[in-house]
Amino acid sequence: MDKRVRQLSRGYGALFASIAIWSMPSLFQFYLVRYYEPFAQNFYRYSVACLAIAPFVFYRARRGGAKIDIHMLGLCLIPCIPNVIHQITQVVSLFYMGPGVYAIFNRSSVIFTALLALAFFPEERHIIRQWQFQVGTLLGLLGAFGVIWFQAGNGLQNRHVPWPGLVIAFTATFCWALYAVLVKRSSARLGAIRSFGVIGVMTSALSFPLTLLFGRIDAPLHAGAHVNLILVISAITCITMAHVFYYVAIQEVGVALAQSLQLLCPLGALALSAWIFHERLTHAQLVSAAVLLIGAFLAMQTKPAAVVETAENI
Repeated sequence: MDKRVRQLSRGYGALFASIAIWSMPSLFQFYLVRYYEPFAQNFYRYSVACLAIAPFVFYRARRGGAKIDIHMLGLCLIPCIPNVIHQITQVVSLFYMGPGVYAIFNRSSVIFTALLALAFFPEERHIIRQWQFQVGTLLGLLGAFGVIWFQAGNGLQNRHVPWPGLVIAFTATFCWALYAVLVKRSSARLGAIRSFGVIGVMTSALSFPLTLLFGRIDAPLHAGAHVNLILVISAITCITMAHVFYYVAIQEVGVALAQSLQLLCPLGALALSAWIFHERLTHAQLVSAAVLLIGAFLAMQTKPAAVVETAENI
């Protein structure tokens, strides 16, 4: 009994730590975008995260597991492509909306993950007949549209989101859902930590030429020491530590509960954004956010196994 109590305490501690940390990525990105354009920001954040995750990867490797060969590298490369697109487009989205609004809109990735899982995993297609999935999908999509459409007057972006911004935000969310589905196979073969370590290195490698071509590779030289320190902190906490905490949580308290409580992340992001950046949501946006979160919660009840890897913005 005492052992189980300790496991639950450790699991809940790790879970709420991951929720607190994953309330902050969009805020860090919103602040950093003034000094690091999207390409450089994501290249350097992922590079720092790779260095931070390396000890955990080596620790897991010493305990055995599947060998990382050419086939396994190819398996890890596939989800890296939508991940790179997601990382860039989510930062670009912050030019059109506040971090709180984007954090809420990104919760619709749960809906897209379910829809993509239907295409990639035939054994999960039975869920489309469940009323929770049908109602949750409809509410989630309506809520996501409302959060964006009723943005005017929210304090940060006093206008509707233009169509290019809506398309970019949708692309970011869809690519995150696609990544969540595609990473399932490599995670099952290598384990969550080793898989994330390999994918992190590949994501950094893919981001490097994009930064050379379209970004500013010398951004750290111009940003200043305090800004670079904030970037390092955001990478270590929001990418490395949050993933470690989350994987501990799903082992101790289960996937379903861990996924459900992740819906608290947008609320934390919105509260922090209101405090730091003075972002405000209109009444229509608040109603739409509630509809989206209810829809995401309903949809998640039908498919805990399909979204094990769906977590907030690396």
